[in-house]
Amino acid sequence: MNNRRRWWIVWTLFFSTAINYINRQTLSVLAPVISKEFHLSHSELSNIFGAFQFAYAGTWLLGGIFLDIVGTRLGLTVAVIWWSIVSCITSFANSPFAFGALRFLLGIGEGFNWPGASKAVAEFFPEQERGTAVAIFDSGSSVGGAVAAIAIPWIALKLGWRAAFAFSGLLGFLWLALWLAVYPQRSAAGAQQQLPRTRPTMGAWLRILRQRETWAIVIGRSLTDPVWWFYVFWLPQYLSDTRGFSLKQIAAFAWIPFIAADLGNFAGGLSSGALIRRGVPVLRARKWICIVSCIPMLAGIPAVLIGNPFSSLAFICIALFGYASWSTMGLTFPSDLFPSEVVASVTGLSGLAAGLAGTLFTLLVGTLVDHFSYFPAFVAAAITPVIATLSVVILIRRAREVRVVEHA
Repeated sequence: MNNRRRWWIVWTLFFSTAINYINRQTLSVLAPVISKEFHLSHSELSNIFGAFQFAYAGTWLLGGIFLDIVGTRLGLTVAVIWWSIVSCITSFANSPFAFGALRFLLGIGEGFNWPGASKAVAEFFPEQERGTAVAIFDSGSSVGGAVAAIAIPWIALKLGWRAAFAFSGLLGFLWLALWLAVYPQRSAAGAQQQLPRTRPTMGAWLRILRQRETWAIVIGRSLTDPVWWFYVFWLPQYLSDTRGFSLKQIAAFAWIPFIAADLGNFAGGLSSGALIRRGVPVLRARKWICIVSCIPMLAGIPAVLIGNPFSSLAFICIALFGYASWSTMGLTFPSDLFPSEVVASVTGLSGLAAGLAGTLFTLLVGTLVDHFSYFPAFVAAAITPVIATLSVVILIRRAREVRVVEHA
């Protein structure tokens, strides 16, 4: 495969990630409006968010295994069609139960995106370019969140909140044409040279569980992903509840932290690549970025304590910058440590654990806010990444790829 084609692939994955986040953020951005219309408490809202996360977590694992079997091209095609249809149907939701059920179905489709994108990076990119490639596709989450924060309130104010769900759902069908044109079919000669010639076995998947590196990735993501979910799901509601923002003000300002996260994605990816080109061993470079990145996430503590709402938003931007830089490394570790045949499975396993941890944290936030305040949630989101970084530093020791696949 020529160099231009693989960069086209990763930018196409950037757009799938952006659309993925526009779909999931539609409810979060509209939460103040929908909560008022359906008289939802914070606990009830957290249950709806949690339904998405629970399904999303399971699909990371099952979707990763499915992608390792059928391939990235077909797997993501099916996933995008699924989540786009579900998003369109959500425009007809008329009860809290309907929202919860449809968010559960949305999570099933959206869980395929990251294992598939990570698998594509492992297949088509050398290790010195993987950090940048992951930064590109993962930054789509930040861009999608920013676009949703700006566009969804505008559509809701002009056409109603139901039209906003239909809009976000239709975007996936536009993406499919680009994806099928860019990603090579397995029968293509150039693709056969690049795509793996081996296939994972059940024994290979079981051996993954015995690797300490697997558990470093699992623990690391389980203690950092909830930070992202907290800000993604609860930021619009927090700005409305605590800072008194209207829907127009949310549209005007809630996109800014996602741009900060986008910069964090590229800062982590480009910095690790630069260290590798200077001769720093790959895993050591990734670890150093994790160590440095957990420091800005501590900004969540002053964000909740400070009185000025715009200063609070600035600290949230700093925290999300650090998270995104760390996340880029977390998503790159599987392709650094494992052969491409099982990268989606390893990524999926870590996504399952992270999704379940995020689900529990989301449910906890709803209870905390109803009975206390947002303060404990902000503190937890600031501190847990430090523990995650320690697990990565201690458990990842290997200097070369972990071999777990039986070759045919």
